[in-house]
Amino acid sequence: MRGGLHALRLFGNPMKILVYGAGAIGGFFGGRLTLAGEDVTLVARGAQYEALASRGLILEGPKSGVPDPVKVRVCRPGEEQGPYDLVFVTLKSQQIAPVAQHLRSLVTKDGVLVFPQNGLPWWYFQGIESQWRDAPIQVLDPDGVLARSFPPQMIIGGTALKPADLVAPGHVRVPDGDTDALVIGEIDNRITPRLETIAAIATRAGWPGKVSDDIRKVKWTKLLSNAVWNTLGAITQSTAREAAAFPGTRPLAVALMREVVAVAAAAGTRLDIDAEARVADAAKRASLPTSTLQDVRAGRPLEMDAIVNAVLELARMTGTATPTLDVVAACVNLLNQRISEDRVAVRPVKLA
Repeated sequence: MRGGLHALRLFGNPMKILVYGAGAIGGFFGGRLTLAGEDVTLVARGAQYEALASRGLILEGPKSGVPDPVKVRVCRPGEEQGPYDLVFVTLKSQQIAPVAQHLRSLVTKDGVLVFPQNGLPWWYFQGIESQWRDAPIQVLDPDGVLARSFPPQMIIGGTALKPADLVAPGHVRVPDGDTDALVIGEIDNRITPRLETIAAIATRAGWPGKVSDDIRKVKWTKLLSNAVWNTLGAITQSTAREAAAFPGTRPLAVALMREVVAVAAAAGTRLDIDAEARVADAAKRASLPTSTLQDVRAGRPLEMDAIVNAVLELARMTGTATPTLDVVAACVNLLNQRISEDRVAVRPVKLA
């Protein structure tokens, strides 16, 4: 079954691709796939759908950008013309469960879904030997909807390494970074032909595709940034560079990073990370507002379960102390509750 995508390419048949969630990353990738000549459809809603359908996608960036709007094929949720061989699910992690059964229905028998969300995935303990083998992470899949909806053989884990900012409906700004890549891996850590096929598709589209034999380690490595800069950024309205450079938050960032490294090790993934050096490096790099800070300013629910609360759940499972993360998580979870219940946004004030 895991050779299906590879076989499609070998025999020259067209592959139908769906990008479900055409926000910053999904819009960028869908636009690049379109430019590469792939048979790709983007799923969007609201103002984003209207902009993409009427004008096309504006990709602004020194290398990934293009001068004219990209005419993409776009539809609303429920209007897809499936089934699809390959579905990139570019929703936020908390948005997947409500549409899980619908997503499952969009995939061909031998097709796959690629999940490049930030943070830890609900399938974390599936497919590997561990004392917690097949244990659920409750905060990520409390009702078991995701586990029931997606058979393990249909899942490909991923990590999206690409700064992207949805500056307006249909307008994505994509600075180029030296680590830009779509990193993908099987949940049982095998290297398979279908991984190579998907990586090649991404590379041809201008987003380097990389295959990993330890996708959990890849996700933890990015989570070091998400758990630190997304949380601090949301609370302080700061970019990673600003939070890393400020004397009061710099040691806080180091402490957070060390605690995440400790939880990862206790759960079975050792990271060779110098927290102080990594924070010092962040203070030197230009950075966009994190996706979480963008959500705060737009009044959208925050992706806290995957990037913070799941780490805390694993900390409790493994008996790992996380005093700093406990405090920061409490603050950002309360902020998330206020945004969700009060329907408020924290927007910058533009002074005359």
